[in-house]
Amino acid sequence: MKLLSAAEAAQLVNSGTRLLVSGSGGGHGVPEAVLEAIEHRFLSESAPRDLTLIHVVGIGDRQLKGAARFRHPGMLKKSITSALIDSPPLMTLAMENKIESYILPQGVMAQMMRDIAGGRPGLITKTGLNTFIDPRNGGGRQNASSKDELIELMTIDGEEWLRFKPLKFDVAILRGTTADEDGNISMEQEAIPGEFLSMAQATRRNGGIVIVQVKRMARRGVLSPRAVKIPGILVDFVVVDPEQRQTYATDYNPSYAGELRVPLESVKPLPFGPRKIVARRAAMEFTPGAICNLGAGISTGIAAVAAEEDIVETIVLTNEQGFVGGAPLTGPDSGTAQNYDCVVDQPYQFDFYDGGGLDLAFLSFAEVDRYGSVNITRFADKIVGVGGFINITQNARHVVFSGTFTAGGLDVACADGMLKIVKEGAHRKFVEAIEYISYSGPFAVKEGRTALFVTERAVLRAVNGALEVIEIAPGIDLEKDVLRHMAFTPRVAADLKLMDKRIFSPGLMNLRADMNVKANARAKASQRSPLRQVN
Repeated sequence: MKLLSAAEAAQLVNSGTRLLVSGSGGGHGVPEAVLEAIEHRFLSESAPRDLTLIHVVGIGDRQLKGAARFRHPGMLKKSITSALIDSPPLMTLAMENKIESYILPQGVMAQMMRDIAGGRPGLITKTGLNTFIDPRNGGGRQNASSKDELIELMTIDGEEWLRFKPLKFDVAILRGTTADEDGNISMEQEAIPGEFLSMAQATRRNGGIVIVQVKRMARRGVLSPRAVKIPGILVDFVVVDPEQRQTYATDYNPSYAGELRVPLESVKPLPFGPRKIVARRAAMEFTPGAICNLGAGISTGIAAVAAEEDIVETIVLTNEQGFVGGAPLTGPDSGTAQNYDCVVDQPYQFDFYDGGGLDLAFLSFAEVDRYGSVNITRFADKIVGVGGFINITQNARHVVFSGTFTAGGLDVACADGMLKIVKEGAHRKFVEAIEYISYSGPFAVKEGRTALFVTERAVLRAVNGALEVIEIAPGIDLEKDVLRHMAFTPRVAADLKLMDKRIFSPGLMNLRADMNVKANARAKASQRSPLRQVN
């Protein structure tokens, strides 16, 4: 292992390099100092050029950090990731066909790192079938300049599968907390575990070099062997950045690193408004002991509702980054968690998800068609990406999609437990045809999966391949406030119900009592159904 400055590390990245970068979301595990040095080198030397940038999760501050440092004309040739939402400049380049752009599922990319490391012929999975990932629907390509066929449709024992072909990379830039003199890397202060070990192994398999940015150095033999996440035999160069932050928004929070637990009162409640109304109704789907995933967007607010209502310990919340238990974070630090029971590397979390481990999944939606298919990937002239959405929705037993009924200026008011639409959103979300299929309603029906759609004014469910309105908010007119703002006519349940009035009042809903009722009902049902004894 050799110690380098960030500027020296940047010199190791040549024009045409295929670059693998660690991290997640708002600076979690992102080697920002090295990325900044590469950007500075390009601005001063016009090199390196024509880079391929590969990162499993979207990385950036939604401005100019992270992946957005590669935004300069000529610097980037190709982008392969699960999401571009965190780096708007790259989103623009992809929309304008100025770079090749490929969106792949987050879980697939995380798991693929292990397959590449082991020299296997790619990842074979059903994840992505019948979505925009399917080669029959574009194969994840986002524009005309994206010609590579990264995915192959296969038939094995009469069933359809997708093979995601192995990616190749020349340089990996990863991050840890501490490096010793032999290059062993620990991650004790990191907000996520990621798939950094697999990335290092995969890069070595490809014959590339591994650079790791850390916050500090330690003497040889000081690090506990159990604490080492990336062994020194996989590390070529180390860059020390004493100013390294845990995330872009947070210098260091010990609860993110699992160093301590914090009182749930410290979890900031959501302000009362449409997002909280939606999160509250979604949270009513919790059942005692359910293992759940909370996705990005509006669904992250469900964790805040669970904390505020004191039901976090009655369920098991997880997120894609590897956390089990506790409360996943919302806001700029979403992706990490507090008070969690354990954390596993991201590929193993997706193994659990893909294996059907989730009882409930809470995801957001941008567009929904009459068949219950969902688009979250590309809309309103934006390439958002897909994150772990496809892995989760194709494998969870039950999915709750959450979002406001319309978008673009929606304003609502609540009084006496009733909802009033003050200003309607300019954009419909329930549309005749969606631009990109991120979730296939017909395929879900075929696979026996169920889905619910929760909004601030109505709740719909997918029934036999079509949407049905099953609840509306008190104060809402079905025709004027719901059906009129849909591009298709859904079914309406014969026993159409009103949403719970508690959702529309600022005070606590007392969901803890609801969970106790559900637990007692389950216990009584279990007692009524004992195994029959033979006399």
